[in-house]
This record gives sequence, structure tokens and C-alpha cells, in this order.
Amino acid sequence: MNSIQNYIKINENISTSGQPSVEELAMIKENNFEILINLALSDSSNALENEDKIVSNLHMTYIHIPVSFENPKKDDLKLFLKIMDTFKEKKIFVHCAKNYRVSAFMYVYHKYYLRTPFEQIDLSMLEEWSPNDIWRELIKIDIREIE
Repeated sequence: MNSIQNYIKINENISTSGQPSVEELAMIKENNFEILINLALSDSSNALENEDKIVSNLHMTYIHIPVSFENPKKDDLKLFLKIMDTFKEKKIFVHCAKNYRVSAFMYVYHKYYLRTPFEQIDLSMLEEWSPNDIWRELIKIDIREIE
């Protein structure tokens, strides 16, 4: 799994990454993931054509929440959090183009749902990516603003 671009294992049930290849999607299935959530746009430069069909053919549930990298919305984050909470008993793999969108959304999930102590949250993507003001606002959001 570590060969997948920007792979991060959150816990036994959640992992994240950048865009997986077709072969890596099969590897994700082999690792017993049941749900695959894609936060990238369909026209991202490294997007897989027909990713939904590929994932479905692997007998995983495919959920696409297209999040604009330039203009992410609170509603995108709200939907992501609801889906993660709905499937919290399942094994979930979340990806976007480079794991930047996912890392921002996962930070909020860590903080309010998993209640992970700050020092235990993997913030390695912030070493590669410096979020702009819109992303920083989402990362720092008070959960009451979107409930």
C-alpha cells in the first residue's frame, strides 16, 4: 500500500492517498476496503477514466464528492463528514489527486469525530502543500457552522 502516491494509514479502518492507479485500486480491494471515496474532480490531470465502474467491478462502493481545489465549499466538507460517519463501521479508502483535499477534510474528521490528539494527526501533506486562505478556513472550521 505504501507504493500508492502520498499514502497515509489513519487507522485500521481508514486510509488515504493521492490518485491510485487501476492496479492500486485492486490492491486496495485486496486489503479489504469496502468503500472508496474520491474527492478529486473527474477532469483532474491524473483522474482515471471510468473510476466508478472500475471500483464497482471490484465490488467496492464508490462515492464521488467532486471538490474544487480552487474553491472548496463548506457543503463539500459537511457531506464528507456525514458519509464518513455513516460508514464508520466499514473499511474506507479516501483519495483525491494528491491527498491534499483529503488531508484537509480528514483533519476536521480527526478533530471532531475521531477526537485524535493533535500530536497524533499525520500532517505530512502540509510539508508538500501550503493551503490557501479558503482551505485554512475549512481546516479551522467550528463544526457547529456546518451541522
